[in-house]
Amino acid sequence: MTTAIHLAAPDDAPRLLKLIGDFHSEVGIDRTDEQREAALMPLLQGSPLGAAWLFGLAKAPTGYIIITFGWSMEMGGMDAFVDELYIRPNVRKRGIASEVLSEIAKSLSDVGVTALHLEVDRDDEATQRLYSRAHFKMRDRYSLMTRVL
Repeated sequence: MTTAIHLAAPDDAPRLLKLIGDFHSEVGIDRTDEQREAALMPLLQGSPLGAAWLFGLAKAPTGYIIITFGWSMEMGGMDAFVDELYIRPNVRKRGIASEVLSEIAKSLSDVGVTALHLEVDRDDEATQRLYSRAHFKMRDRYSLMTRVL
């Protein structure tokens, strides 16, 4: 892998929160800075429910990925979900996302995760192609449904 990637820790919070804010602005997620920080800090402090990774230069990261963990009888054990993946617009289309997804998938598989899921906009064909190249497949019979609590 040519893109440096590291597990984010509490001292990465300022850089990571900036990137998360940029992503949320870009895609229209309406959260306050305080809400983002409250959701992120448990992951940076070692929660077993998920983790965040930064990639690129440590002092000026080019993006991040957040993975959350669950359990699936269908998939045969622990599974994971790409909650967010973001790359700064000025460095997109350079293969960074593909590298990160490949490295994360390998690392998760090595520790017993049986499946990696993500959601993608049904109308975003370019992102669908990216995820297809990274070996993700649309599930014919299933759609993600959500109940916000």
